[in-house]
Amino acid sequence: MESKNPVFSRQAKGQQQGWGVPTPTPDQLQGMYNTPSYAPPAQRTMTIDDVVVRGFITLGTLVVSAAVAWVLNLGMVAAIAGVIVGLILALVISFKSSTNPVLILGYSVAYGVAVGVISHVYNDLYSGIVFQAVVGTALAFAAMLTVYSLRIIRVTPKFTKFVVAAALGLMGLALINLVAGFFIEDGIGIRSGGVLAYVFSIAAILIGCFFLLLDFDEVERGVRNGAPEKYSWLMAFGLTVTLVWIYLEILRLLSYFSSSD
Repeated sequence: MESKNPVFSRQAKGQQQGWGVPTPTPDQLQGMYNTPSYAPPAQRTMTIDDVVVRGFITLGTLVVSAAVAWVLNLGMVAAIAGVIVGLILALVISFKSSTNPVLILGYSVAYGVAVGVISHVYNDLYSGIVFQAVVGTALAFAAMLTVYSLRIIRVTPKFTKFVVAAALGLMGLALINLVAGFFIEDGIGIRSGGVLAYVFSIAAILIGCFFLLLDFDEVERGVRNGAPEKYSWLMAFGLTVTLVWIYLEILRLLSYFSSSD
């Protein structure tokens, strides 16, 4: 049935005949064809410089918080709290592969407090030991960077499995020693300053150095594969964790030598 509204009738008729919808010219069609489709802006990929800068920020934050804890002499309660908070943040970052700088710098602050308090205690017992441990850690880092750069040790899947398995074994022994300490004095002896303690600390330092090789390899693969720039935070976190591990183990090993003098 036709509409009795003449305006509506003309609009409907015009739509049927294509009125008001101009046909594109050949030039316009070619221009539409040549126009590139929309693409989101490319995300900047990670570089070595990004990792270096984030590494300095992450490690620098830890050092500053450690210095503050040292100067204020916060005590072992603060150190224990720092270890707990730092461990929780480290687990969250590791399992979620988080690149959130707030979480990563939060770890640096928390663990920095613990490192500062522990270093202060050791330095009170053995004057100058902290400086020696810092130098030892720096030398270990430089040595492993050289070893990796010259490909003296190649990071292969087999090597990675060995390092991870060895680290898990060390942590298992440390846990056994902690539990045994509730029932036996000095536990199983890996932290008592005896021969086993020397062997355990040296093994822990070596495993920490091997983890540096894994960290370097991860950075190189990330750059080569075009990982997003934000992942430089995660790489910096891994390097910081490893360096703290090496530093604390060197500090403990040096204390064995100092106490035997």
